[in-house]
Amino acid sequence: MNDYRTKDKVINFAFVFPALLIFSIFYLYPFFYSFILSLHRSDGIFTYDFVGLAHFRDIFQDKAWWRSLYNGGYITFWALTFQNILAFSLALGVDRAIKTGKIYRVIFFILPVLSEIIIGLLMRTILLSEPGILNQWLDKIGFGFMIQDWLGKEHVLLTTSLVHCWKGFGWAFIILLAGLQTIPEQLYEAARIDGANYIQRFSKITLPLLMPVVSMVIVLTLLGTMQAFAMILALTRGSGRLTEVPVMIIYNHLRGNQVGLACAEGIILGFILVLISFSMFAFSKWVKEKS
Repeated sequence: MNDYRTKDKVINFAFVFPALLIFSIFYLYPFFYSFILSLHRSDGIFTYDFVGLAHFRDIFQDKAWWRSLYNGGYITFWALTFQNILAFSLALGVDRAIKTGKIYRVIFFILPVLSEIIIGLLMRTILLSEPGILNQWLDKIGFGFMIQDWLGKEHVLLTTSLVHCWKGFGWAFIILLAGLQTIPEQLYEAARIDGANYIQRFSKITLPLLMPVVSMVIVLTLLGTMQAFAMILALTRGSGRLTEVPVMIIYNHLRGNQVGLACAEGIILGFILVLISFSMFAFSKWVKEKS
């Protein structure tokens, strides 16, 4: 009997081993190796000069790093509010549209499927003051007073935030719609029989039952937006650090053979994101218990 159990364990492990090996080589090893590199002044290949925590000290004294965190936080604020509110509103509407619901799902999910580089370059062409496709369109329809340099210093960060929201609301819409469709219709019918109005049904049934999904969307929004890179790079080229986000700084340091410093920045950014994510999950659990 023991021989059979041992044989089964070996066979089972043989099936799991390839996936475990790939995960270890491409995920675990780089994860721990980045910690080692963060303690060295290194180009990642030849030079390894131990500097201890000097990189972390330099990061906390670097104004450009804090500015990039502010830019990332600003874009994230718009994503958490405008993007997710829009996605939630559309999900509520499509959840009631029985006949046309599938069409809307396809339409709203097209943008997340498209490449971020394509979206960035397309919107850059539209928003640049020259050739000024958006400005020309505004002038033709009688809204010439709205013509502006949308990628200029005054508006570039807000424009970047709104383009990011426009690009990303589709996946939040799909997740929230899926969450809404898991709520049993019988609960709403029972509430209607008891005389509950729409606001009461929404606050007592929809929100509490959808809270785990909302929490997941918020965490994914935080993780995705704070690590946004390709679309912003294609849209603004950094705009003289006006739209520079943490991943851009890490990328620039990697290109400049400052691998140790880039790893230290990645660790700090990762720690911030993990801390925020666990805080959001704890908050969502608290809200669900109070509901």
